[in-house]
Amino acid sequence: MSRASKVTLGLVTAITGLVVVAVHNTQVTEREAMHQGVVRDEERQRQKRERALDFEMSAKLREEYEKLQPVSNSEDKPKR
Repeated sequence: MSRASKVTLGLVTAITGLVVVAVHNTQVTEREAMHQGVVRDEERQRQKRERALDFEMSAKLREEYEKLQPVSNSEDKPKR
């Protein structure tokens, strides 16, 4: 093989290796980003469930308090 063909083969091999490494790193980064999306979704769902439970508890407490002490709405009072 001539010197030019050896240099060309070496350069092509090196460039190919760099491309493979770059693609691999890109895939790893994208996979991690996608996983973070799943983690964020799970956290949002957990917060949503927590807020729903808080709302239910507030509604039950309100019912209990209204049984003990009736509450009149401001709409029931005549306006002057």
